[in-house]
Amino acid sequence: MHGLDHKIKNKLNNNMKKYGLIGYPLTHSFSKRFFSEKFEKERINSIYDNFEIDTINKFPEIIKNNPELVGLNVTIPYKEQVIPFLNELNDSAQKIGAVNTVKIIREDSKIKLKGYNTDTYGFETSLSPLLKAYHKKALILGTGGASKALKYVLNKLGIDFVSASIEELKENEIRYEDIDQKMMSERLLIINATPLGTYPKTDTFPNIPYEYISDKHFLFDLVYNPEVSLFLEKGRAQGATIKNGYEMLLLQAKKSYEIWEK
Repeated sequence: MHGLDHKIKNKLNNNMKKYGLIGYPLTHSFSKRFFSEKFEKERINSIYDNFEIDTINKFPEIIKNNPELVGLNVTIPYKEQVIPFLNELNDSAQKIGAVNTVKIIREDSKIKLKGYNTDTYGFETSLSPLLKAYHKKALILGTGGASKALKYVLNKLGIDFVSASIEELKENEIRYEDIDQKMMSERLLIINATPLGTYPKTDTFPNIPYEYISDKHFLFDLVYNPEVSLFLEKGRAQGATIKNGYEMLLLQAKKSYEIWEK
């Protein structure tokens, strides 16, 4: 018992832990609010900071200048750019090629940075309960870093997908103008992985033929602010099942914390 008391004392004597988020811009950070509230409510001796950096080259400075930092979340545009700065990636982060969680392991004078992707867990856990047997094919809107985790999960679930892109086309990608009635009737799961519709630009939405959406469609939006984006509103008007990205965000944040603490 004495050993346990000693451990608890040691823990209390330790300095405050720090966590944070890197990205640019960081105007409406869900993570800072979520973790600050969590630490206060659960009386955890930790703080969470936003590190808004205009280039990923400033990433090493953050690690160096914050010796109490033990974990970071990574958001756009750095989910892919952060990888060369890391020592190791876990399996899913490696396969996806995008990282949203960094664990900072400090041993003696050495620092080891390990990258994870918890978006996969958040997306799969949030999406799965609403999937029906006929959701066999998906249409992903957007081809940025955010879409990589989605593709990993869809592959895992055996759901065929194509992505709509405004960039130069790669494999399994199509132009928005190629989205016709046939495609809409076949691909009953439609996922918005673009920032279109996010506050303050709430009047924007992906350009797809919404008139072909039916009550068999399931529209999933990574956007969570506003609660119902125009993309989701247009789908709901056609009788579709809709879900925003809030629960996914919540789940990936909780998973990040598990990783930092284990």
